[in-house]
Amino acid sequence: MISILNGRRTQMKQLQKQELGLLNPFFAGWEETILWSGLQGHMGHAWVDDGNSPTSARVLVGDFCFLAGRPDLALIEKIDLPISQKFLLLIPRTADWEELIQQAYAGRCQKLTRYAIKKQPDVFDPPKLKAFANSLSGEFELLPINRELYDAAKREVWSADLCSQFSSWAEYERNGLGFAVLHGNELVCGASSYSFYDEGIEIEIDTRKDYRRKGLAQACAARLILECLDRKIYPSWDAANLESVSLAEKLGYHFDHPYRAYEVEFYTACSMQAKDV
Repeated sequence: MISILNGRRTQMKQLQKQELGLLNPFFAGWEETILWSGLQGHMGHAWVDDGNSPTSARVLVGDFCFLAGRPDLALIEKIDLPISQKFLLLIPRTADWEELIQQAYAGRCQKLTRYAIKKQPDVFDPPKLKAFANSLSGEFELLPINRELYDAAKREVWSADLCSQFSSWAEYERNGLGFAVLHGNELVCGASSYSFYDEGIEIEIDTRKDYRRKGLAQACAARLILECLDRKIYPSWDAANLESVSLAEKLGYHFDHPYRAYEVEFYTACSMQAKDV
């Protein structure tokens, strides 16, 4: 893709796995495991503004788009995504990207505050987590996500993100991990890997609206964390709201800092194109 910016001709380059080292100067020290999934070549795609001497970079994994380096409209003006995806979270590393994002997507971008959670492998209390995992009443059943539950999760809008970043059961079975709560034969809550990286997973938790505030998310998340500890992988947590922060803290995590994100809605079915600026 070629774009003219302030008289400068910019040609975006999508990176191959062997070229991902070009991203290190832009994203080093950024403690986001969804980003790490892209940097390590496990998931998503990455671009730079110039394959020889890059000054800007973009990493896209699922619903998350990370931006770093010198603000460059070419990296945000057009992003091709699956037809089913209706929004994207743009996460700038520095504040100087924000004005460009708001210009490019005026009228369809919402500024959000998200909450980073510290990554501390030794803070968990297994007996406490086991108590949480065993706290459900007898009407509920807590099970590992198997092929049947994987398919069930992907069929419903509320639960799709439990497995949405894994294109097949075989891929999820190989790289994913999760647990689900059933009420009768119905899936009503799940805690699963939204993404995976070398040392762990990023946790996704979803509860059906009519089953919230029953302790299901706490039990499901506790069971997933215990499984991660048994497998010696890290269960990373990033919070979309303060309620998620509160649940994380009950499970042993500690809040780190708030950060800015921009939720951008789609106009077209398969791609997002910035309006003229």
